Amino acid sequence: MIADRNILVTGAAGSAGRAIVRELLSHDPEVVRIFDNNEPGLASLQRSLDDARCRYLVGDIRDRDRLRRAFDDIDFVIHTAAMKHVDITEYNPFEAVKTNVVGLQNVIDAAIDSTVKRVLFTSSDKAVDPANTMGTTKLLGEKLITAGNKYSGRTGIRLTSVRFGNVIDSSQSVVPVFSEQIRNGGPVTLTDPEMTRFFLTYRDLIELVFSAMELTKGGEVFVYKMPSVRIEDLADAMVDVLAPKYGHDPGEIEIQVTGRRVGETLHEETMTELEATRTVENESMYAILPETDGSGSYLTHDGIDGFEPATDIVRSSEQGRKLERDEIVDLLEKGMGEVFE
Repeated sequence: MIADRNILVTGAAGSAGRAIVRELLSHDPEVVRIFDNNEPGLASLQRSLDDARCRYLVGDIRDRDRLRRAFDDIDFVIHTAAMKHVDITEYNPFEAVKTNVVGLQNVIDAAIDSTVKRVLFTSSDKAVDPANTMGTTKLLGEKLITAGNKYSGRTGIRLTSVRFGNVIDSSQSVVPVFSEQIRNGGPVTLTDPEMTRFFLTYRDLIELVFSAMELTKGGEVFVYKMPSVRIEDLADAMVDVLAPKYGHDPGEIEIQVTGRRVGETLHEETMTELEATRTVENESMYAILPETDGSGSYLTHDGIDGFEPATDIVRSSEQGRKLERDEIVDLLEKGMGEVFE
């Protein structure tokens, strides 16, 4: 579905955006517009890609006029631009609202007022029963995307969300932090030894994004089926494997418990109990269908081909089976490549 299409990726200079852009280019698009307010990041990406199909647009999603120009003659929009760091958004909550909520609404309005056929919003598992500002803005973002399917006022546009956990080796993941601490000889800082998280690789993220773009009927939240990891087990596995590579004795790398940060949760969830009642699944992902009232006055949804009502949903990283050491190492090898080879 990407071949010969014009695609725009917001936040494309970020780690997730870069991975998505590279994948898009392998599917023969006509044009990929790379939109970000990070000029050095855009310049770096331009040097690494060197592809005539790419257009590098400096702009901010808070700027409605800039977005409208960027959306001209675009078919699909993948929206990754956001404030994503929990502690930074907690300290700057209204800035997070202006980017993650107002900025997203600008994206939705620009898409509706243009030729865009698909809008995909990258959310977070922190949107489930949010305990911090970042998660709260992501939840509201999902609501805006779902509602956009009703008030768009035109057929032919579908808006959907994907919700996922920590991407191995992304700038928001604990993995590069641990890696750098181990490189420096420790200590490895752990906020709580009982903390658990969901993890996925960039390949998993790309599968989720591209599948959701193709499958959406409008208004769903797609969730990848992710493994659970105890953060202490992750730290131990990384020390065992990486310390010798960096010239250190694993036994000399201290793991130091520092206490949870403001807004940080002990475990993560993929969906609420209520959402689980309207969730369907296939082998690799869940799809949380939008709420309907039966009359069609809000939204209608006829289901998704290849998905069945979900059973035995693992909603929490606390509930899920935790990966063993060898499984963690295997996941890190897939997510970090040559660092773990």
